[in-house]
Amino acid sequence: MSGRTSPPAIVRYGTAGTSRFHAEYAWLPDATEPARDVLIEITAGRFGAVDPNVAEPPAGTTRLPGLTLPGLANAHSHAFHRALRGRTHGGRGTFWSWRDTMYAVAGRLDPDSYLALARAAYAELALAGFTCVGEFHYLHHGPDGRRYHDPNAMGAALAEAAAQAGIRLTLLDTAYLTASVDGQPLAGVQRRFGDGDAGRWAERAAAFAPWPDQVRVGAAIHSVRAVPADQLGTVVGWADERGEPLHVHLSEQRAENEACLAAYDRTPTALLADHGVLGPSTTAVHATHLTAADQRLLGASGTGVCLCPTTERDLADGIGPARELADAGSPLSLGSDSHAIVDPFEEARAMELDDRLRTETRGHFAPAELLTAASAAGHAALGWTDAGRITTGARADLVTVRLDSPRTAGVPPVGVFFAATAADVTRVIVDGRLVVDDGRHATIDVPTELTRAIRELVIP
Repeated sequence: MSGRTSPPAIVRYGTAGTSRFHAEYAWLPDATEPARDVLIEITAGRFGAVDPNVAEPPAGTTRLPGLTLPGLANAHSHAFHRALRGRTHGGRGTFWSWRDTMYAVAGRLDPDSYLALARAAYAELALAGFTCVGEFHYLHHGPDGRRYHDPNAMGAALAEAAAQAGIRLTLLDTAYLTASVDGQPLAGVQRRFGDGDAGRWAERAAAFAPWPDQVRVGAAIHSVRAVPADQLGTVVGWADERGEPLHVHLSEQRAENEACLAAYDRTPTALLADHGVLGPSTTAVHATHLTAADQRLLGASGTGVCLCPTTERDLADGIGPARELADAGSPLSLGSDSHAIVDPFEEARAMELDDRLRTETRGHFAPAELLTAASAAGHAALGWTDAGRITTGARADLVTVRLDSPRTAGVPPVGVFFAATAADVTRVIVDGRLVVDDGRHATIDVPTELTRAIRELVIP
């Protein structure tokens, strides 16, 4: 892969002076519903004044018809899984048979093909309204497990892909050391995930420098299957020393819980708690199969939980206790995980609708709570605490949604999360840069690039 290039020439608002936008409706912080006629100023990629009820905006102000939201955050992504969409439904199968197909894709990627696929996948995220993504990255080395000349070549490809797609990235560099809870060694394509031990993982991860204002480098523990208990502390310490987020797959499958109980005589959540993994800087992904005690441990420690409803549905993982986790004290965020569907509105409304299926009752999450999970909480989980809110001083991320499409016509603005889809996003601004306009990416032909990148992988 060639060295880093400059981000594409995307229009930057407020670079010289102040740019003004007049939103028909905008959802402002701590509001239960959107405000009307909101004047929004952007200066050097940050919000200046934000004023609702401005009926007559100044001359030269850009009108934003519809509902304008803060930037949305995809807190859990595996970009290369985008190549699997529509290819894993031919038979009944299980999570584990799906994983075999995923490994086949993982075995074909190199830095150049990963850049091509991730660039198109991240551009699709931008079209859907995501202004930031957390990439749970464990595809580190060559197919035989040997390091590239640049040990972080695959991570660099992801960073470049996000820059070219025009969104921010938190690269969650993932420790993946063993194939099972009982310590079986990595084999086959899994060898390209591993660094041998947590110390060598930490050394490699530390060698990849973040890109100021564009790419953060956090840490991840793949799961209790993949990182032995005696090495968890090394990963935690690496993240703590840098003040960066730490993510971990947790209790996605019942089989993981059973194996952990057999090996350690405790649940995965309890094991993580014993080794200092839980805390406000940590996000547990999925958290589907939890005991009541697990829920209390997560909530009491302030550990966040990232739900991935469309992937959990696609893989038949189950429905996690979202309301109970929120009530226990865990901030909730959202991710598209396997990219089986890329639609922040579907992920958000599934928080409520899936809980209705699980409990046979309605009214678990108010619309404003769905927005918070999709925006501010997701950004915070990825370390971008100055994003996800339309307020003075925050990063100037805006997502405008049509209120006159066949899906949203006649829908009150407060109901947009129960009606809209990604196809209703018309404009996306990231750090003051226009990335999506009139529903089209500013620099990338997304369908063409996705088709080409996936076709070149020659997936069986």
